[in-house]
Amino acid sequence: MQWHAQFAWLGDAVASDVLIEADGERITRVAPGVPAPPGAARLPGLTLPGLANAHSHAFHRVLRSRAQAHSGTFWTWRDQMYKAAARLDPDSYRTLATAVYAEMALAGISCVGEFHYLHHRPDGAPYDEPNAMGEALIAAASDAGIRITLLDTCYLAGGIGRPLTGPQLRFGDGTVGDWARRVGGLRDRTDKAGRPHARVGAAIHSVRAVPREQLGAVAAWAKENEAPLHVHLSEQPAENEECEEAYGMTPTRLLAESGALGALTTAVHATHLTAEDIGLLGGTRTGVCMCPTTERDLADGVGPARDLADAGSPVSLGSDQHAVIDLFEEARAVELDERLRTRRRGHWTAGDLLAAATSNGHYGLGWPEAGRIEPGAYADLVSVALDSVRTAGAAPGHVAEAAVFAATAADVRHVVVSGRQIVCDGRHLLVDDVPAALTAAIEAITAEEPA
Repeated sequence: MQWHAQFAWLGDAVASDVLIEADGERITRVAPGVPAPPGAARLPGLTLPGLANAHSHAFHRVLRSRAQAHSGTFWTWRDQMYKAAARLDPDSYRTLATAVYAEMALAGISCVGEFHYLHHRPDGAPYDEPNAMGEALIAAASDAGIRITLLDTCYLAGGIGRPLTGPQLRFGDGTVGDWARRVGGLRDRTDKAGRPHARVGAAIHSVRAVPREQLGAVAAWAKENEAPLHVHLSEQPAENEECEEAYGMTPTRLLAESGALGALTTAVHATHLTAEDIGLLGGTRTGVCMCPTTERDLADGVGPARDLADAGSPVSLGSDQHAVIDLFEEARAVELDERLRTRRRGHWTAGDLLAAATSNGHYGLGWPEAGRIEPGAYADLVSVALDSVRTAGAAPGHVAEAAVFAATAADVRHVVVSGRQIVCDGRHLLVDDVPAALTAAIEAITAEEPA
């Protein structure tokens, strides 16, 4: 297969008239400055590698508009989230997630990291197939044409020293050993079942949800299986205070002492950190996933992304609770939030932010062979219009800046994942009428809500 890009971001610069060739799912040749050969598919505008959404809770998409209709805090928002979680079963979750992942594809996302903890029935009893909910998400990603890293989450407590209750019951496996056996079965099945679009990793929900004495076992499972390990970290000051009171240390220090930090680990949010925390994360090359649209929607705060990157932590991006699904918005927010925090401009280049949206995210999800336009990489291509009302008039030589600081998900025109085109002229080729699919899935889940 051949594509000819008007412009393409090649990791360190933008090139023009770029011929991209692939054999199956992998790129075999990239040649800038080449006229379009007959038969090559044209990619007008700026072509980027596929974007990586490194942190997603697919079912949170139900809360869009509903959560924004109320004031409160992260903790009052969490009550709404629990109500949505209680209504899902494997069939409804697959239907919803397919629509959500199709929305991601339309936004240029070729791979999602699904932080998955809706494991069991609402009363905590396992389904006949213990991984029915995880299987639904893996199937949904296939239905929508994108890759997935299912970050199967260990969630054992309702807070430090407190049991799971109410809607949380379906999150728990009882012990870390039971969690490891269940997720191990899912990983083995995924590896053997010919599902090349899916990989299985691990997650520690938070230091609130996994007791100190069991953190090390989750980290050990991830290391033994060379699997990515993600963890919600210091999203709220209350989490830090609770951890300090119980263990006499910050959540970051607790994770470090449990062997949970390292190059295969990604800390999500990392908002309220001490200088020592930043040093621990950067010194171990632990990645950090920033989710700015969620962090501001939930009034979490602004994390020290620049300080973390300077310390050695690669930064990736996620849409988390999906207040919007737009990695261009997430990328520029990293820079714009930093400007508000410091009252200075220019902390990140457009190339830095594109790396956060592409190669850094794929690496943190266990797909190091994705996120770049080069031979050997997955043939994941996203074309961004340069003639929309947002991007028109981009200065010559600054089309990357136009994409990062002005484009939105609505400017994505074509998406290729693993050599297969799944979006053409802004239309999803596998899911007919994505807005209608989202509406139907969400209305089915919320049908019993009061008007």
